[in-house]
Amino acid sequence: MLSYRELTSGFRNLGLDPGRPVLVHSSLRAFGDLRGRAAVLLGALTSVFPRVMAPTHTYATMVIPEEGPDHNGMEYGTGQMLNALAEIYHADMPADRMMGVLPELLRNHPLARRSMHPILSLTGIEVDEILAAQTIKDPVAPLHDLYEAEGYVLLMGVGHSVNTTLHFAEKLAGRRTFVRWALTSDGAVECPGYPGCSMGFDKAAPYLADITRSVQIGTALVRALPVREMVITVATLVREDPLALLCDDPACERCGAVRETIL
Repeated sequence: MLSYRELTSGFRNLGLDPGRPVLVHSSLRAFGDLRGRAAVLLGALTSVFPRVMAPTHTYATMVIPEEGPDHNGMEYGTGQMLNALAEIYHADMPADRMMGVLPELLRNHPLARRSMHPILSLTGIEVDEILAAQTIKDPVAPLHDLYEAEGYVLLMGVGHSVNTTLHFAEKLAGRRTFVRWALTSDGAVECPGYPGCSMGFDKAAPYLADITRSVQIGTALVRALPVREMVITVATLVREDPLALLCDDPACERCGAVRETIL
């Protein structure tokens, strides 16, 4: 059974600067038999990295309008059922289950703060200025500030397909973004700057191998990457090949919309 001491030892073995912010993506299941489960994982994480953050996205707020801008990676007028089930965003709304267990636990930490984007919020401890950078018009602004702070991305038992910071690299490279809509207390609001599909992001791994630090903790492979070097590498890749990192699903509307603007 994996212990708190083994977790902290593994995190320290990554050799990261503990004063820099860390954006975490995780799979609790990847760690196998973990004593204390998510609470122990979060405790070990925050003891080694005091400035930690995670995405707490809330996709349940999203609605599909009857019409909207062209090449927007969605089919308008198809959201009758989705719209009927949509929830109004509020500050205490739980993170989507797709985020995993850890972000919701972090969100409920007494020292944690949360950004207020109705779809793409983040939460964290000792990263208030980074979180405050997010606006409804610039949802990836915290990732820019993470880049400027020379922070890290920590992939704990997960791949780059959940590495949201690569969306900031896409933005720097000039890749198109999308518009989505979310329910708030003020009604349905337009949310520009919505990123594309991330299911092709694992294709970036070979290009990032030289800057990736890895450690095995229990059954989980934990990888750490410096945000600045990672973003520069991927932004350069996308500039040189505008089709880079798009997914291979022919039915993917967002990757299809990107291809339409290139080919």
